[in-house]
Amino acid sequence: MAIKIYGSSDSGNCLKVRWVADRLRLAYDWIETSAFTGVTRSPEFLKLNPAGQVPLVVLDDGRLLAQSNAIITHFAENTDLVPRDAYDRAKMFEWLFWEQYSHEPYVAVRIARVHFQKKREDEIDPNLKTRGDAALARLEQQLAQTPYLVGNALTLADIALVAYTRRAHLGGFNLSSYPSLQAWVKRVEADLGLPKGNETP
Repeated sequence: MAIKIYGSSDSGNCLKVRWVADRLRLAYDWIETSAFTGVTRSPEFLKLNPAGQVPLVVLDDGRLLAQSNAIITHFAENTDLVPRDAYDRAKMFEWLFWEQYSHEPYVAVRIARVHFQKKREDEIDPNLKTRGDAALARLEQQLAQTPYLVGNALTLADIALVAYTRRAHLGGFNLSSYPSLQAWVKRVEADLGLPKGNETP
Protein backbone atom coordinates (compact mmCIF):
# COMPACT_ATOMS: atom_id res chain seq x y z
CA MET A 1 0.00 0.00 0.00
CA ALA A 2 1.39 3.40 -0.97
CA ILE A 3 1.69 6.20 1.55
CA LYS A 4 -1.28 8.58 1.45
CA ILE A 5 -0.63 12.27 1.98
CA TYR A 6 -3.63 14.48 2.69
CA GLY A 7 -2.54 18.02 1.92
CA SER A 8 -3.30 21.34 0.30
CA SER A 9 -1.16 22.64 -2.55
CA ASP A 10 -1.71 26.14 -1.15
CA SER A 11 -0.07 25.25 2.17
CA GLY A 12 3.65 25.47 2.80
CA ASN A 13 3.25 23.04 5.67
CA CYS A 14 1.81 20.49 3.25
CA LEU A 15 4.21 21.23 0.42
CA LYS A 16 7.26 20.61 2.59
CA VAL A 17 5.95 17.06 3.14
CA ARG A 18 5.54 16.53 -0.60
CA TRP A 19 9.00 17.97 -1.33
CA VAL A 20 10.69 15.66 1.16
CA ALA A 21 8.79 12.67 -0.20
CA ASP A 22 9.81 13.62 -3.74
CA ARG A 23 13.43 14.24 -2.72
CA LEU A 24 13.59 10.78 -1.16
CA ARG A 25 11.66 9.20 -4.06
CA LEU A 26 8.97 7.81 -1.80
CA ALA A 27 5.90 6.31 -3.42
CA TYR A 28 2.76 8.14 -2.29
CA ASP A 29 -0.74 9.17 -3.28
CA TRP A 30 -1.44 12.89 -2.86
CA ILE A 31 -5.01 13.59 -1.75
CA GLU A 32 -5.77 17.28 -2.28
CA THR A 33 -7.45 18.46 0.92
CA SER A 34 -8.06 22.18 1.40
CA ALA A 35 -8.80 23.54 4.84
CA PHE A 36 -10.59 26.46 3.16
CA THR A 37 -13.42 24.17 1.98
CA GLY A 38 -14.24 22.84 5.44
CA VAL A 39 -13.43 19.23 4.51
CA THR A 40 -10.88 18.97 7.32
CA ARG A 41 -13.73 19.51 9.77
CA SER A 42 -15.90 16.77 8.30
CA PRO A 43 -16.68 13.73 10.46
CA GLU A 44 -14.80 11.51 8.01
CA PHE A 45 -11.60 13.53 8.21
CA LEU A 46 -11.83 14.07 11.97
CA LYS A 47 -11.78 10.29 12.39
CA LEU A 48 -8.34 10.36 10.78
CA ASN A 49 -7.06 13.49 12.51
CA PRO A 50 -9.13 14.81 15.43
CA ALA A 51 -7.17 18.08 15.21
CA GLY A 52 -8.80 18.72 11.83
CA GLN A 53 -5.56 19.76 10.15
CA VAL A 54 -3.45 18.93 7.13
CA PRO A 55 -0.92 17.61 6.35
CA LEU A 56 -1.88 14.15 7.46
CA VAL A 57 -0.12 10.98 6.38
CA VAL A 58 -1.39 7.43 6.33
CA LEU A 59 1.75 5.29 6.31
CA ASP A 60 1.99 2.16 4.20
CA ASP A 61 1.19 0.05 7.27
CA GLY A 62 -1.94 2.10 8.05
CA ARG A 63 -0.55 4.13 10.93
CA LEU A 64 -1.38 7.86 11.00
CA LEU A 65 0.99 10.78 11.46
CA ALA A 66 0.22 14.51 11.56
CA GLN A 67 2.21 17.74 11.99
CA SER A 68 4.45 18.65 9.07
CA ASN A 69 7.78 18.64 10.84
CA ALA A 70 7.05 15.32 12.54
CA ILE A 71 6.16 13.84 9.15
CA ILE A 72 9.27 15.06 7.34
CA THR A 73 11.47 13.92 10.21
CA HIS A 74 9.94 10.45 9.99
CA PHE A 75 10.38 10.33 6.22
CA ALA A 76 13.99 11.51 6.37
CA GLU A 77 15.23 9.25 9.17
CA ASN A 78 18.71 7.94 8.27
CA THR A 79 19.00 10.06 5.12
CA ASP A 80 21.30 12.93 4.20
CA LEU A 81 18.57 15.43 5.06
CA VAL A 82 19.22 14.78 8.76
CA PRO A 83 22.77 15.50 9.98
CA ARG A 84 24.64 12.59 11.52
CA ASP A 85 26.56 14.82 13.89
CA ALA A 86 24.60 15.13 17.13
CA TYR A 87 25.14 18.88 17.49
CA ASP A 88 24.24 19.63 13.87
CA ARG A 89 21.16 17.45 14.22
CA ALA A 90 20.14 19.40 17.31
CA LYS A 91 20.65 22.68 15.40
CA MET A 92 18.36 21.34 12.68
CA PHE A 93 15.67 20.69 15.28
CA GLU A 94 16.29 24.12 16.78
CA TRP A 95 15.33 25.64 13.41
CA LEU A 96 12.35 23.30 12.99
CA PHE A 97 10.96 24.30 16.39
CA TRP A 98 11.65 27.98 15.68
CA GLU A 99 9.89 27.72 12.32
CA GLN A 100 6.62 26.63 13.90
CA TYR A 101 6.82 29.08 16.80
CA SER A 102 8.42 32.25 15.40
CA HIS A 103 8.08 32.13 11.61
CA GLU A 104 5.01 30.24 10.38
CA PRO A 105 2.53 31.92 12.79
CA TYR A 106 3.41 35.31 11.28
CA VAL A 107 4.64 34.85 7.72
CA ALA A 108 2.20 32.08 6.78
CA VAL A 109 -0.77 33.63 8.56
CA ARG A 110 -0.19 36.99 6.91
CA ILE A 111 0.03 35.26 3.50
CA ALA A 112 -3.33 33.66 4.27
CA ARG A 113 -4.90 36.96 5.33
CA VAL A 114 -3.57 39.04 2.41
CA HIS A 115 -3.43 36.59 -0.49
CA PHE A 116 -6.13 34.01 0.14
CA GLN A 117 -8.66 35.87 2.29
CA LYS A 118 -8.09 39.23 0.58
CA LYS A 119 -8.25 41.15 3.84
CA ARG A 120 -7.67 44.89 3.89
CA GLU A 121 -4.62 46.11 5.76
CA ASP A 122 -6.78 47.62 8.50
CA GLU A 123 -8.37 44.19 9.06
CA ILE A 124 -5.03 42.47 9.69
CA ASP A 125 -3.17 42.33 12.99
CA PRO A 126 -0.14 44.62 12.48
CA ASN A 127 1.86 42.32 14.73
CA LEU A 128 1.93 39.75 11.92
CA LYS A 129 4.04 42.08 9.77
CA THR A 130 6.31 43.15 12.61
CA ARG A 131 7.00 39.63 13.81
CA GLY A 132 7.24 38.29 10.27
CA ASP A 133 9.87 40.87 9.38
CA ALA A 134 11.78 39.93 12.52
CA ALA A 135 11.73 36.27 11.49
CA LEU A 136 13.01 37.08 8.00
CA ALA A 137 15.75 39.25 9.50
CA ARG A 138 16.81 36.35 11.72
CA LEU A 139 17.11 34.10 8.69
CA GLU A 140 19.17 36.73 6.89
CA GLN A 141 21.48 36.95 9.88
CA GLN A 142 22.21 33.23 9.76
CA LEU A 143 22.39 32.92 5.99
CA ALA A 144 24.92 35.73 5.75
CA GLN A 145 27.22 33.33 7.63
CA THR A 146 26.39 29.91 6.14
CA PRO A 147 24.94 28.80 2.77
CA TYR A 148 22.36 26.61 4.51
CA LEU A 149 20.77 26.95 7.92
CA VAL A 150 22.92 24.16 9.32
CA GLY A 151 26.33 24.65 7.74
CA ASN A 152 27.09 23.61 4.20
CA ALA A 153 24.41 21.04 3.42
CA LEU A 154 20.68 20.96 2.75
CA THR A 155 18.69 19.67 5.73
CA LEU A 156 15.07 19.46 6.79
CA ALA A 157 15.50 22.90 8.36
CA ASP A 158 15.98 24.50 4.94
CA ILE A 159 13.03 22.65 3.42
CA ALA A 160 10.74 23.58 6.30
CA LEU A 161 11.67 27.24 6.28
CA VAL A 162 11.82 27.83 2.55
CA ALA A 163 8.18 26.73 2.19
CA TYR A 164 6.63 30.00 3.32
CA THR A 165 9.70 32.22 2.94
CA ARG A 166 9.75 31.77 -0.85
CA ARG A 167 6.15 33.00 -1.00
CA ALA A 168 6.47 35.73 1.63
CA HIS A 169 5.86 38.44 -0.99
CA LEU A 170 2.25 37.22 -1.15
CA GLY A 171 1.87 38.48 2.41
CA GLY A 172 3.34 41.87 1.60
CA PHE A 173 6.84 41.10 2.84
CA ASN A 174 9.68 42.74 0.92
CA LEU A 175 12.65 40.38 0.57
CA SER A 176 14.89 42.89 -1.22
CA SER A 177 16.55 43.83 2.07
CA TYR A 178 17.66 40.24 2.59
CA PRO A 179 20.18 39.32 -0.14
CA SER A 180 21.55 36.26 1.64
CA LEU A 181 18.05 34.96 2.23
CA GLN A 182 17.16 35.50 -1.44
CA ALA A 183 20.25 33.59 -2.55
CA TRP A 184 19.37 30.77 -0.15
CA VAL A 185 15.81 30.54 -1.48
CA LYS A 186 17.15 30.13 -5.02
CA ARG A 187 19.69 27.56 -3.79
CA VAL A 188 17.08 25.44 -2.03
CA GLU A 189 14.60 25.75 -4.90
CA ALA A 190 17.33 24.45 -7.23
CA ASP A 191 18.19 21.62 -4.82
CA LEU A 192 14.56 20.53 -4.74
CA GLY A 193 13.81 21.16 -8.40
CA LEU A 194 11.13 23.74 -7.60
CA PRO A 195 9.89 26.64 -9.71
CA LYS A 196 10.70 30.10 -8.42
CA GLY A 197 8.61 31.19 -5.47
CA ASN A 198 6.75 33.76 -7.53
CA GLU A 199 5.60 31.02 -9.89
CA THR A 200 3.18 28.13 -9.37
CA PRO A 201 4.40 26.00 -6.42
